[in-house]
Amino acid sequence: TLPCAAAAGGRAMAALRPRWRALVSPLCRAFSGPGCQLAPERAGERRDTAPSWVSGFCPPRKSCHDWIGPPDKHSNLRPVHFYVPENESPLEQKLRKLRQETQEWNQRFWANQNLTFCREKEEFIRSRLKAKGLELRTGSGQKATLDAEEMADFYKEFLSKNFQKHMCYNRDWYKRNFAITFFMGKVALERAWNKLRPKQRKTST
Repeated sequence: TLPCAAAAGGRAMAALRPRWRALVSPLCRAFSGPGCQLAPERAGERRDTAPSWVSGFCPPRKSCHDWIGPPDKHSNLRPVHFYVPENESPLEQKLRKLRQETQEWNQRFWANQNLTFCREKEEFIRSRLKAKGLELRTGSGQKATLDAEEMADFYKEFLSKNFQKHMCYNRDWYKRNFAITFFMGKVALERAWNKLRPKQRKTST
């Protein structure tokens, strides 16, 4: 799910998101452990008072999988609840904490960006309506809006103004995901080595 600043701002902002996430997601599923399951999206599992990067969804206590919760109401991103195995190795722990920290960083960025987008969008609409001598509400009580051509001016201005911010975001996103992918490879090798060691002992005896 794209954050609202990308979705409402048209397809232009979506292009700013790193396209190689399509590659990282399968790698995450392959190396994240026993599995990754999608949590059911139920209204009762959302908490309006929760911070933007905290989901109200709680996986089953006996679950041995990562769980993907419902979209956060501020960032529009689905938070991942990472499973912590009892015999988690130091390397696996380092990978999990890196993924958790990256997720919190990503949630904070898009929550703040969406807040800025919505606020500036309302200010733009208000100023354009005021320049036309129109009210914020129509005669029927509905909220007055602008046509697509006028809103395109806002989207273009918003993207231009936040270009540098998105460039920095993309740069940090690539760095973080390269680090995560690197540690996923190390964890995969560690798990493969641990599976081979008992066999080597048996064959040696």
